[in-house]
Amino acid sequence: MHSFKVSHAARLLGVSDDTVRRWIDQGILPTTDATPVEVPGDALAARASELAAASEDPSDVLSSARNRFVGLVTRVQIDGVMAQVDIQAGPHRVVSLMTAESARDLALEPGSLAVAVVKATTVIVETPKD
Repeated sequence: MHSFKVSHAARLLGVSDDTVRRWIDQGILPTTDATPVEVPGDALAARASELAAASEDPSDVLSSARNRFVGLVTRVQIDGVMAQVDIQAGPHRVVSLMTAESARDLALEPGSLAVAVVKATTVIVETPKD
């Protein structure tokens, strides 16, 4: 069974170490018998799913894409006919390249709420070496 130290768990969830400690104290996250305290990987995964479900998706559409990242636009760089838009969705940075016209039509600017939708036929999964 995999388990994670508090600081690592916090980084994976995109919250502070103190938040993870509060969740442990409140019984929201269980711990293992390890010293220092560790959070079981399955409990961490369940909490991550709960937090993701709590993020309101502002779009009112039906979609076949399941990979939706709700976040804030952190940067819009327009250069000629193209734009690069950076979205911070929890601990994930999603970068999109689009036409400058699309970026303007969507009124994208730092601080705007946006949803990055990813539909890919290839997804690569990696795990750390033990």
